[in-house]
Amino acid sequence: MPKDQQTDYLSAVSAPIELARGLPNAHYTDPATIAEENAAVLEATWAALSVGAEVPEPGDCKPLEFLGQPLLLLRDGDGQLRVFQNICRHRGMILVSEPRKIEGAIRCPYHSWCYAKDGRLVSTPHVGGPGQNSHPAMDRATLGLVEVRSHIWRDVVFINLSGDAPPFEEVHETLLTRWKEVEKPIFHGGPESSFTLEVETNWKLAVENYCESYHLPWVHPGLNSYSRLEDHYHIEEPGKFSGQGTYVYRQLKGEEEEVFPDFEGLSSFWDEGAEYVAVYPNLLLGAQRDHCYAIVLEPVAHDRTREHVHLYYAQPDTPEAMRHKNAALWKGVFIEDVVVVEGMQKGRAAPGFDGGRFSPAMDGPTHLFHAWVAERLAAHREGRDAG
Repeated sequence: MPKDQQTDYLSAVSAPIELARGLPNAHYTDPATIAEENAAVLEATWAALSVGAEVPEPGDCKPLEFLGQPLLLLRDGDGQLRVFQNICRHRGMILVSEPRKIEGAIRCPYHSWCYAKDGRLVSTPHVGGPGQNSHPAMDRATLGLVEVRSHIWRDVVFINLSGDAPPFEEVHETLLTRWKEVEKPIFHGGPESSFTLEVETNWKLAVENYCESYHLPWVHPGLNSYSRLEDHYHIEEPGKFSGQGTYVYRQLKGEEEEVFPDFEGLSSFWDEGAEYVAVYPNLLLGAQRDHCYAIVLEPVAHDRTREHVHLYYAQPDTPEAMRHKNAALWKGVFIEDVVVVEGMQKGRAAPGFDGGRFSPAMDGPTHLFHAWVAERLAAHREGRDAG
């Protein structure tokens, strides 16, 4: 597409909501467009990768992929969570192929090079010839694992693949301030409090749907029966995050009317209020008085996304039956969204669709996400052309 046409359509996406159009089909179907978008939107920002609960103890590690890149989530001997490239510095062999605990060193299965849990290269058997485990040309100090810049917030592991994004605290200062009141210790509910949904859609459509409450009466009739459309409000922070809040949050109750313990020290808003935000680019968060959740969106392909859902509580010893019930409730809600995000993905095969229009009254949070993608891509193209 000629440069002027690229600018025109991106400007149309970023226009005021009354005039704007959504991102065109290529952003959901065309590999070249999506690869360029990934560089601008996912690699150059703080993208969500996983949660710390996946590697709870020192030595625990889990291999992951993000945008096709092999990564290793590892909690080192001091308990610090790190992200490394999951490859040996010798010949690029994958180091860890399945989740496990590293008892000693990380050993490459190819030539047995070994790395400490902090990434240092500590052993190179026969590198200088049979029985010679060192060589003057092989400087171990420069051949440790490549660490990926990371940050932990609310147990979510964020990574910046490009390595040059502003500090996380600077990028998300507004959200950190907004949610300062709910910044409490959180405890993962365990295996029954996490699940993954395989969804045949582009990851952006999951964000777009989550942002807005417009769809509640038709897609979530159960929720809408007590937390109605008119009980919701928009959350809009251009260039950072967007979502929805409700003034009517109903606590889950057990068989004997018991509820989960609340987070301590919350203001009266949280008695019945709750907030749900999409943290750009690929994290969906929910905050309520008695539990919270994180949904990490893993972009698998242009039309496939894994939604990794994790539920957290105010105390580590909440009743197991209640946790099961709560996970089943949320899973049911999120599954209700699958049909619409998959339907929108299928709709992107229609050649005449121009990205669609936004309801000025109801689609503000979703439009902000589209505008953010468009603006980041425009800046990426300008930087590339300037170079």
